[in-house]
Amino acid sequence: MSFVYGNNIKVSIFGQSHSPAIGVSIDGLPAGFPIDFGELQVFMQRRMPGQGLHTTKRREPDNPEFLSGLVDGVTCGAPLTAVIRNTDARSSDYDNLWDIPRPSHADYSAYIKYGQARDVRGGGAFSGRLTAPLCLAGGICLQLLQREKIFITAHIAQIGKIPDRAFDPVTVGEDEIHVLEDTDFPVLDKDAGNQMLAAIEDARLDGDSLGGIVECAAVGLPPGLGDPMFDGMENRLAAILFGIPAVKGVEFGNGFSAAGLRGSENNDAYIVRAGAVKTRTNNHGGILGGITSGMPLIFRAAFKPTPSISKEQDSVSLSRREEVRLKINGRHDPCIVPRAVACVEAAAAIAIYDALLS
Repeated sequence: MSFVYGNNIKVSIFGQSHSPAIGVSIDGLPAGFPIDFGELQVFMQRRMPGQGLHTTKRREPDNPEFLSGLVDGVTCGAPLTAVIRNTDARSSDYDNLWDIPRPSHADYSAYIKYGQARDVRGGGAFSGRLTAPLCLAGGICLQLLQREKIFITAHIAQIGKIPDRAFDPVTVGEDEIHVLEDTDFPVLDKDAGNQMLAAIEDARLDGDSLGGIVECAAVGLPPGLGDPMFDGMENRLAAILFGIPAVKGVEFGNGFSAAGLRGSENNDAYIVRAGAVKTRTNNHGGILGGITSGMPLIFRAAFKPTPSISKEQDSVSLSRREEVRLKINGRHDPCIVPRAVACVEAAAAIAIYDALLS
């Protein structure tokens, strides 16, 4: 069941990019929790399409309709189910993709697995459109975590070759959360953000796209969450993060850079602060042996460039078995990274809340 995630809560996402609606059902939420719908809508608007030149021109209000699981806005213990109507789909833009797959998209692999039964409209079930119900579920989990004094925030760490300043892995906290909540383009360095926006616009005008990296931090986590081997916090987070379309890499703490260090450089010395055991540095990213250490949980997710670009590309005709040139129609993000920041926070919130219930 590839559209279901979780051990203690079950998050089931359904729909396609151009189906009448997409949605989510969440089983296992505690009864008696009042959802702040205003806060939830603000969070979902961060990934909403149609907000500026750096996003797709598809406009969807993304107003969730709750079908079950609530009584007067309070969870009642039944599975919480909500739908989000698709109101601005243009399926005719994808007519040529039934025969000609887009390079670096899921069109060809879906054809191999599902044949003519697949849905190519807007990418079908492979579309980033399904991150809207992911954010709905994650937005609720963020509120539940805040009740436990656990906070999650993320920023654009890099777009193309332009980096933002990184989180301090030891002292990241509510100051960064407030800074990022108050900006439409979530970066810590405004000058870097302006350079990123200019690079995205250059790519858009050139009919091309850019990828990037999102860095996420969870603070206030108790030590002891997660398990060794196959159910560690890295495993749980990676499983849901790779459910976000276009994620091609995930690293925790020093990640791949640790491979170039000596143990004496990468090890985090233990210290005592206010009677609690901490580490002086946080190269491990808050997870050791799959279990949270009590330090901030830090990870980064790498996103590939949007594969749907307006430049002509080489492809093949599946019916004629010959090479052809493909011109992609439709409305697509020249860079999905700005909208993906909320998706990464949502995914992290679901994974962490699921682990917290253990």
